[in-house]
Amino acid sequence: MGDFRELLGRDVAPRRANAGRMRFLSALPGRVLILALVVPLTIVLHLAYAGSRVTLSLFALSLQASPFTVGVLLSLLALLPMTFSVTVGRLIDRIGVRGPMLVGATLLFAGIMVAVIWPALPALFVTSCLIGSGFILFHIAVNYLAAVIGRPEDRAKNFSWLALGFSTSGFLGPMIAGFAIDWIGHRRTMLLLACFALITLIALLIKRIDAPRQPADEPGAKQRRLVDLLRSKTMRRVFIMSGLLSMVWDLFSFVVPIHGSSIGLSASTIGLILGAFGGAVFVVRLALPLVIDRLGEWQMLIAAMISTGIALFIFPLVKTVPVLIALAFFLGAGLGGAQPMIMSLLYNKAPPGRGAEAIGVRTFLINVSQTAIPLLFGALGAALGMTPVFWTMAALLVGGGYSLRKP
Repeated sequence: MGDFRELLGRDVAPRRANAGRMRFLSALPGRVLILALVVPLTIVLHLAYAGSRVTLSLFALSLQASPFTVGVLLSLLALLPMTFSVTVGRLIDRIGVRGPMLVGATLLFAGIMVAVIWPALPALFVTSCLIGSGFILFHIAVNYLAAVIGRPEDRAKNFSWLALGFSTSGFLGPMIAGFAIDWIGHRRTMLLLACFALITLIALLIKRIDAPRQPADEPGAKQRRLVDLLRSKTMRRVFIMSGLLSMVWDLFSFVVPIHGSSIGLSASTIGLILGAFGGAVFVVRLALPLVIDRLGEWQMLIAAMISTGIALFIFPLVKTVPVLIALAFFLGAGLGGAQPMIMSLLYNKAPPGRGAEAIGVRTFLINVSQTAIPLLFGALGAALGMTPVFWTMAALLVGGGYSLRKP
């Protein structure tokens, strides 16, 4: 891939009068070149992961698994990676992204192939552990790569393009899996998804992609501890914002079907409301790289939290479908635009040499949210109904945004 220093946008030209212009010209092609390679590979691999999540649950049900067993299978996707995401972040800070990306793609491919070779319920537990672990490895590495290519002011744009890629594959993966299951069955669908993962793996083997590595700690240096990141007031604020927004994102798809059913909406109407949310995420991420220079990251995040909280407060009071669709689109725009900003702030505020570790901490918090929060709010909804669930999320977002208003 040539001189990687040039691809990272560092000034490798001789000093001359137009050195500033040369730095800009050398940074832009290198950054775009890497994004043009990494984003499509991320789309293809995430498509395999998103499709396998759907296929995993439907495959298990076809093998006479109980709903509880299916729940355990899906929880393993996040539960196992939760235990090592911070360690992976520290490792990436030290060794770069090439190895973790390769191992992640390999694990995901191998996990899907387990279900192809051994189409039985016990195999699906192995599949869940492998594809969940593999995707987290790749996910942390590719987000770290987006943070370090190009110039610091390009960071938010990089995350916007990467998030747009995730949105694309998050939409295509389940859709492809659903049609494929109807046409060729569960086992062949898994084989098809494995082919997508294999494409990314082969491309990573052919094209070398890496990122700068932090120097090893000198003997006697202070040991890196997670609590050191959490002691930073700024990092705590970013983690709080990330956790709240991720929690609302996860819960929206959980509570909307329940709320929709309670007010008599059909399944297709509920799907339309959720589709409006997903469509807004895609639209706002498509527009973000074009307008990001005009928006402040911190101010945009706080505005997203407060406005999203207000929309969540209104949502359970509305029964008119067009208004529900409009509110869902508004929520999708706020949450979808906030995620790239979170990633950019997270890396910008992390201590030197601990950027990937900070991304790993965020991944840990997201996995905790995906595992525990639905159970908590599900119990709250069963006891008090869905309206208190919406209002609790709204209060957390508005309160969190107000408390974080000082940059």
